[in-house]
Amino acid sequence: MLSRQRSHLHLLGLTAGALLLAGCADDAAPSSAPTTTAAATGGVVEVAAGFYPLAYVAEAVGGDRVSVTNLTRPGAEPHDLELAPRDVAMLTEADLVVHLAGMQPAVDDAVAAEDVVAFDVTEAADLSLTYRPGAHEDEHPEDDGHADEDEHADDKDGEETVDPHFWLDPLRLAAVGEAVAERLAEVDPAGAQEYAAGAEDLTAELTALDAELAAGLSDCRVPVLVTSHNAFGYLADRYGFEQVGISGLSPEDEPDPRTVAEVAELVQERGVTTVYSETLVDPAVAQTVADEAGAQVAVLDPLEGLTDASAGDDYPSVMRANLEVLRAGQECA
Repeated sequence: MLSRQRSHLHLLGLTAGALLLAGCADDAAPSSAPTTTAAATGGVVEVAAGFYPLAYVAEAVGGDRVSVTNLTRPGAEPHDLELAPRDVAMLTEADLVVHLAGMQPAVDDAVAAEDVVAFDVTEAADLSLTYRPGAHEDEHPEDDGHADEDEHADDKDGEETVDPHFWLDPLRLAAVGEAVAERLAEVDPAGAQEYAAGAEDLTAELTALDAELAAGLSDCRVPVLVTSHNAFGYLADRYGFEQVGISGLSPEDEPDPRTVAEVAELVQERGVTTVYSETLVDPAVAQTVADEAGAQVAVLDPLEGLTDASAGDDYPSVMRANLEVLRAGQECA
């Protein structure tokens, strides 16, 4: 268009002024503002997703209109993601970056620092659960007798932290899918109807999955879910379990020997027969607790990423595999 304008010199000044004003407007706009990209001109919508559940949602909602890149490579821990310069460049070129603030600091930093069209799913996910180190001890009055005598009792509980692992509740993931569909429609208005239909199909699938899980976990002898780290809070909350994590919200949090001993004691006292290790995480901590308590170890997938070792090739199939593991480990009827 500019080449044609150069043939009309009397318009050059107006064109330059308009371009300058547009540039200023872009600088002032928030990073989440819609922009004119390949999507707006009929091309495939390029979406970057912070980690697997967000990539799964974007693909399910977007269908053939989108091409989704998962920033977290197979086998890698999403919490520990580091972005190479080429990754940051890719974010600036994407039509939309779908992320969860606080989950991956590297993505948060890139979205804040670069000219990125981003969508934070936090509000749609409704992150209502928090984690506080040592909180499980407050829930069992029978332990209070020696808590006052413990010289470390005042410092074993830390500050509450928001639990980000919402996707293990299928209905929360469905809500995120609907929000992603709306955001994609802003980026690519021509595809709005297809995105809405994709979200509707995804919600139906995840609602059916939730019903399967609820039915399969409705009558379990063991209500306590002991996991290697606190990744299963939303699953526990949805299906009536009490989660006790050996480590914190990040699998990189190393529990001290005292914590390991306390969880092993809880396992024995509460009649827990299975301690869950995870994919992507060294099972040593879970195995130590199980050995001390005389329990067994089973693998439960937090679905932060898929690998060749995953028990399924997508979110629903892995969640159904988790259901079977939980039914056995929690001794469900």
